[in-house]
Amino acid sequence: MHFDLPEIIKSLGYFGVWGIIFAESGLLIGFFLPGDSLLFTAGFVASQHLLNIWILIIGAFICAVLGDNVGYATGFRFGRKLFSKEDSWLFHKKHIVKTQKFYNKHGKKTIVLARFVPIVRTFAPIVAGVGSMHYRTFMSYNLVGGFIWTFGITCLGFFLGKSLPPEQVDKYLLPIIGLIIVVSLLPSIFHVIQESKANK
Repeated sequence: MHFDLPEIIKSLGYFGVWGIIFAESGLLIGFFLPGDSLLFTAGFVASQHLLNIWILIIGAFICAVLGDNVGYATGFRFGRKLFSKEDSWLFHKKHIVKTQKFYNKHGKKTIVLARFVPIVRTFAPIVAGVGSMHYRTFMSYNLVGGFIWTFGITCLGFFLGKSLPPEQVDKYLLPIIGLIIVVSLLPSIFHVIQESKANK
């Protein structure tokens, strides 16, 4: 079976990409979605004239910001009920606890930093809502984080795609995406190692 990632992104279209970004940013079930690699690949695809880069980025930015707002509202409204909620295959309290520790360590800038940390990215706005973070402050960091994340990673994929000769695009695309996935997981791996050492 031939795995053609650019064609998959093309078949998803703008709304497919935007929907995934929204879900990962603000829905409890979105923590497993591949936000970093998706944005990078979509930017790469746009460099091959399969998507319009500006429509792609602006839509992704709006959905990322809206997603975080939904996450904040969820945390603000349901608050501590999330901590007493039973674990299921879609929800684990450990993700909330992990994000709360991250939030306690990094403070308000967590809303920006979390954009680049899988799982934490999904739960940071929820924890901000649980802690009743002032909405105007939250929204300011949300806009900054959403902008840096969507514009930065998507443009990285776009300009890298533009820099490669057309005949070499297929050769380098999958290894580069693999590298992006590994790099995006490093903060979580580092955090797990630190926790393991602290518990010994």
